[in-house]
Amino acid sequence: MSPRTRLWLVAVGGAGLAALLVAACFGLPAFGGDSHPYGDRAVEASLDHRTANTIASVNFDQRAFDTLGELTILFAAVLGCVVLLRQTRDEHRARPRPAEVAPPVRRYALLVLPVALLTGLYVVAHGQLSPGGGFQGGVVAATALHLLYLGADYRALERVRPVGLYEAGDAVAVSAYLVTGVAALLGGAAFLANTLLPHGTFNTLSSGGTVPLLNAAVGMEVACAVVVLLARFLDQAVEIEEESGT
Repeated sequence: MSPRTRLWLVAVGGAGLAALLVAACFGLPAFGGDSHPYGDRAVEASLDHRTANTIASVNFDQRAFDTLGELTILFAAVLGCVVLLRQTRDEHRARPRPAEVAPPVRRYALLVLPVALLTGLYVVAHGQLSPGGGFQGGVVAATALHLLYLGADYRALERVRPVGLYEAGDAVAVSAYLVTGVAALLGGAAFLANTLLPHGTFNTLSSGGTVPLLNAAVGMEVACAVVVLLARFLDQAVEIEEESGT
């Protein structure tokens, strides 16, 4: 196929997509109107399954299969990063030299670390009840560990961050999400249908059926993924050097 033909195909496809988008925009309800068909249905379904946080209900119940796609994208990104940033034959590891840390930075980083870690775990655990959830809490918990890098040194971070363990945790979390969906199939329902567990009492930690399980799996996957990503980039910046020393 010639470049000119490819350009024509892109132009025709883009024009068709633009026409569909314009038509869809004209079909939207008026701004500020009282017609919210999707929102009304989402809230009703959330209440039916005893999930106080409607956004968590949408992410891990009503469109849990879409969230699996987002989870897969993150997992693939981590896998690609691990492959691309692996140590090559012409590289070696140099023992990192501890840097001078100002006493106020050291003091406050080490004080904030357990608070940030607990905050991340709290956000994950209460995702079905209040704003937040696995994605947000996983990022907070993972970055909290790296306050050791700011407040102490890189060796201290390495002692609490065995990368192989977090890589395994990343894979286990994605597998747990998939297993929950397959269990619903084995139970005679749709993939990832919220039918495995009792929906519980509204506005309690045990409410929402499988929403807390999927939310926890996402929190674990995101936390492990962020740790592995930062580990690979920090390795390149701090430890791995070319054999020539440049």
